[in-house]
Amino acid sequence: MHGPSSEEFLSGISGFLGSYYLALAAMNGVAAFYLWQTGRSTQLCKIGPLAITTATLWLFVSILFTIIAPLAMSGDATIIVAVSVPQAIRNQLDAAMDPKIYMIGTFVALSVVYLFRKIFVKPTVAWGLFNLSLLIMGLSMTDSDFAAIVTKADNVPIVAMVFLLGFFTWLSASKAVTNDERIKQGLEPTEKLDNEKVLVWPDLVYTELICMIAITALLLLWAIGLQAPLEEPASAVKTPNPSKAPWYFLGLQEMLVYYDPWMAGVVLPSLVIFGLMAIPFIDFNPNGNGYYTIEQRKFAYTIFQFGFLVLWVTLIVMGTFLRGPNWNFFGLYETWDPHKVEALNNVDLSELIWIDMLGQARPRAPNGSDTPTTLFYVIKRELPGIFLLISYLVVVPPALVIYLKSFRNMYRQMGFLRYMVLANLLMFMALLPIKMVMRWAINLKYFIAIPEFFFNF
Repeated sequence: MHGPSSEEFLSGISGFLGSYYLALAAMNGVAAFYLWQTGRSTQLCKIGPLAITTATLWLFVSILFTIIAPLAMSGDATIIVAVSVPQAIRNQLDAAMDPKIYMIGTFVALSVVYLFRKIFVKPTVAWGLFNLSLLIMGLSMTDSDFAAIVTKADNVPIVAMVFLLGFFTWLSASKAVTNDERIKQGLEPTEKLDNEKVLVWPDLVYTELICMIAITALLLLWAIGLQAPLEEPASAVKTPNPSKAPWYFLGLQEMLVYYDPWMAGVVLPSLVIFGLMAIPFIDFNPNGNGYYTIEQRKFAYTIFQFGFLVLWVTLIVMGTFLRGPNWNFFGLYETWDPHKVEALNNVDLSELIWIDMLGQARPRAPNGSDTPTTLFYVIKRELPGIFLLISYLVVVPPALVIYLKSFRNMYRQMGFLRYMVLANLLMFMALLPIKMVMRWAINLKYFIAIPEFFFNF
């Protein structure tokens, strides 16, 4: 692939990196000054007579970024090596980064954050993780492949939204943990401490006007600083590679890899909408209305976060930053080579059962058979997948009631109909990660493949 040399790339990006680290230094300096001035600085430890506080910590971080800034701004490849991710670590991350590790890793990370949420919601911990993520991004920007993806005009707002999503997720979790602690102490949630009514006019209208002006100014600066991501005119004879949907549809496009278009494009999105509409009718928990809480709504909180963050947001991130030419999976520091070919021999479940396990051809209707005969052979051929799917949807919901106390309590409070609606919605939601893992592990294409009647699942 043709492009600027490593020296030319580092020289061109040096000004941005220097400004980037200076901005991080100023950010932490302001944070240290704010904590010191407001008296909100807390002591972390003592080294002899010297007390290390949070203000001291962020002042030290500010000095560290100030030292890194001129090194990054030098543009000298030999110097920048000291402020970049080592090449050996990049190669290891690229080699280890595959879809299975990515999806399982996001699930494990979310579980760890949930279990240790009381630690992660602490402002010092959250600010430290924020600085660490910004530092890793700065160190990674010295890699031309990483920088080409992150600084692409289409992807810059997505990077910003990832950080915004992290902030608001942390903010809501912080408020929920605070309220849970207050409720344990017999106190009211913080939302009930401020019940003062706010008038639409002039308070809300003025607030919205100020926000509108601020956003307009931001968009003007954005339009001046970044060129519009316009490409050559569309052509019917030349398809972009990779051909990607808008960022808000990338999760849907990723689902199309694992399901038939009618399933991924119609059924599953419809079930999401139906599930959101059904929440007021199947939710029996009266707690958590009007205030943040996790302890009082653990099931609802974990299911929503899993569905939103793991099954939607991470798919958008995957489609944006990790899916390259030919929709292949690339590492963060890997060159998007359009000539990369991954030999995939996707097989249906019926092929695995009849051909691989039983060692015989799949049942097939004789040529010229009528519709009932054809249907009989189709059902016989796909019987393993049909049986597996029916068992999954019919057996798992009562098994959860029998073996899990939490689902048993839900069944008693919700009744049969509401519980079965909830359980089947959960089963369909879980089918997506199951299908993804099966595709990556054994190249499974469809559980049920009936192309004769345009039905694949």
